[in-house]
Amino acid sequence: MKKIGIASDHAGYEMKEFLVGYLDSMGYDVHDFGPDSPASVDYPDYAHPLGFAIENGELPCGIALCGSGEGVSMTLNKHQGIRAALCWTPEIAVLARQHNDANVLTLPARFIDNVMAAEIVDKFLGTSFEGGRHVARIAKIPVKAWCDMQEKE
Repeated sequence: MKKIGIASDHAGYEMKEFLVGYLDSMGYDVHDFGPDSPASVDYPDYAHPLGFAIENGELPCGIALCGSGEGVSMTLNKHQGIRAALCWTPEIAVLARQHNDANVLTLPARFIDNVMAAEIVDKFLGTSFEGGRHVARIAKIPVKAWCDMQEKE
């Protein structure tokens, strides 16, 4: 069974609940990091555990939501093993996977509806990394890796 993690804040709660059911219907084993209600919460309290689970190899990828998608993106991208991509159209989701090998999809819950979210999720999960010229660029994303490369030049 395919595994995936999902997390949100209060603004993304309703869409997260929709996506949990959607992913389950597609045969995914969904690990829901919360929250468990639409009560006001702080997005880092849910995004960081998702990020650690992906970094530690417990999950291959994830989805995170907040009102704008920005807060969860910023939080997740603090993790060196995470490449979180904020996507609001299916086309951006395709490029995030093809060119950036994104392993977390972040969604702006206040700016898209459930139908659009499902379309974006489908494209994100159904698109593979192209490799090729993008491999060297991806290798430069972690700060330490980039610094090490600069010292060698």
